[in-house]
Amino acid sequence: MTDADAELTADGITARYYETAEERVLSFAREGATAAIAQNVDGYAMLKVRPAPDGDELERYYGFDMALDHAAELLGVAPHDLPIPDPAADMGM
Repeated sequence: MTDADAELTADGITARYYETAEERVLSFAREGATAAIAQNVDGYAMLKVRPAPDGDELERYYGFDMALDHAAELLGVAPHDLPIPDPAADMGM
């Protein structure tokens, strides 16, 4: 893990935040289901929701709340149940 990497688990949901050369990624896992939210590394582009960190883009959102809502739907939980590691708290436009 780098300084920007973070992992948080709550209520059976594991959230992992990390950065690649191109993207900031927030991934979630729960009982075999996964979802991911990605944004460009500069942090100003729309958020991409994917079924997995390396999956195909399902939808794009300006707001973090909307992206979290879609990710929660993929996991079958309420958006407020998703743990958010501190470095990911500022994702979105």
